[in-house]
Amino acid sequence: MNAMADQDTAYVDTLAGQLCTRHTALLATAENDLALARGRLAIVTAWIQDSHHDQTARTALAHDLGLPGPR
Repeated sequence: MNAMADQDTAYVDTLAGQLCTRHTALLATAENDLALARGRLAIVTAWIQDSHHDQTARTALAHDLGLPGPR
């Protein structure tokens, strides 16, 4: 790695450490939001893969969300 990349990594590590120690409530909120988003994405992905729903709608939704299309 070059010196600039090392500096960037150190900077990011410092910010992450500060976030964890100084802003634990914000970090917890961000983790909860991420978990909620992942759960919703799982529901949408399952719907896209469910052949009981309209193929055109499933394909369009997958395309619009940048997800893999139905199998």
